[in-house]
Amino acid sequence: MIKILLIEDEKLLQKSLKKLLEKRGATVDVESSGKGAIEKIKSCNYDRIICDLMLQDISGFDVIEESKQRYSIGQISSKFIIITAYGSPQVHARAEEYGCKILTKPFQDNTEALNTFLTIEE
Repeated sequence: MIKILLIEDEKLLQKSLKKLLEKRGATVDVESSGKGAIEKIKSCNYDRIICDLMLQDISGFDVIEESKQRYSIGQISSKFIIITAYGSPQVHARAEEYGCKILTKPFQDNTEALNTFLTIEE
């Protein structure tokens, strides 16, 4: 079973994604703040971390930077998926620096987004 940390401060999207991922068999922890997410990342091992870029307290990139204390860049690139409504070329370039996938909200295809979240590449 895949264990996912969903970092999303928009409550409706957080609740919807959690429910959809759990329906597909994932175990999902949720966090609304970047700082809270960093604590969870330090104390739990996740197969996938879905991280909103624009959080209330810090950015998703700040969460990734802090995650370097636990994970290598290779692990970060395979674990993290960034979700954002701000898909500018600068955001995509920064995500590429970490090797992270990025999905723009709203998702073009919900089924495809869920498949991306649930597919773990070794």
